[in-house]
Amino acid sequence: MLLLAAFALSFQVHPAAQIDQAVRDGIEAGSFPGAVVVVGKVDTVLHARGYGHFSWSDESRVPDVDSTIWDLASLTKVVATTSSIMRLVEQGRLNLDERVQTYLPDFQGEGKEAVTVRHLLQHRSGLRAFLPLNERAETSDEARHLVMVESLRWEPGSRVVYSDLNAMLMGWVVESVAGMPLDEFAEEQVFDSLGMTETGFRPTRSVTPRMAPVGLWRGHVIAGELHDQNAVRLGGVSGHAGLYSTGADLVKFAQMYLSEGLDVEGVRHFRTETVRAFVARGPGNRALGWEVNDTTEEANTGNLLSPRAFGHTGYTGTSIWIDPELDLFVIVLTNRVFSPRTRRSITVLKEVRAAVADAAASFR
Repeated sequence: MLLLAAFALSFQVHPAAQIDQAVRDGIEAGSFPGAVVVVGKVDTVLHARGYGHFSWSDESRVPDVDSTIWDLASLTKVVATTSSIMRLVEQGRLNLDERVQTYLPDFQGEGKEAVTVRHLLQHRSGLRAFLPLNERAETSDEARHLVMVESLRWEPGSRVVYSDLNAMLMGWVVESVAGMPLDEFAEEQVFDSLGMTETGFRPTRSVTPRMAPVGLWRGHVIAGELHDQNAVRLGGVSGHAGLYSTGADLVKFAQMYLSEGLDVEGVRHFRTETVRAFVARGPGNRALGWEVNDTTEEANTGNLLSPRAFGHTGYTGTSIWIDPELDLFVIVLTNRVFSPRTRRSITVLKEVRAAVADAAASFR
């Protein structure tokens, strides 16, 4: 029996091959033309590879883990905004249980005096999910005003409703407390110290050739143009979207969270208690800024990540999941919004993410 078991194990598909197959299936299904996947632990990378091409043309670039720059979309909420809030909390300049109005006096309307910064982080503010600011405002100041005066739909703290508006407000809270723009604060206080040199808002034209395109215009590939139009209306810098990064930079970020504030060199960036507080499960599978693994469904995280896993996804086709119980991170970066060849692009991408996560959890 032992010989038979060993014989069977010898024919099991290696996790790296499973990841390769899952991503290539996603490309063949038409969900995205290119991708980067990085899987690793607190002190090592287990798998790092680029797949497909920047566009559906085989003559376009092949995505690269180190150099390809991706529009992170909603990963901005955790990589830039939540991390900036963590820094301000540690500096004693920001209280999560303080009213938002203390930091943003123009956040006015019935019931808003009860909304706290913690409510924003947990998406329990009572605000609706979305506003088409790019259609309703002509300037960034007008767009901000629309968010500030938007009425609450529910009593603060009564329900979890994932909302871009919450993250926009979080970004403005950072700016109010820090006394400087969100992009500058995040770069100075988070990205620079971690060596995330390819991460930031409003990238220069010099890096455009390395940017995974997110759209087509009259048949021409568009790179370097932000996909989220609300972030565009807000000037390219917002708490909810607008950040760009590479797979390699996000590895540094994920490993810091896995080590509860330390980088691979042992340098401390955040206190252990701060990291633990921000990734602890709260109402509705929400932590502070982060989403916590919903083990009742397979979408995005598969079946093998632990209940302690936390992460986030981005509309453009990006995701990052970090599992402290398994000592594992899973980064999947795609340009799903670039001319998908299937109407089920997000459904296919979720299947790919789940398969990649399960394969990653199988590394030994």
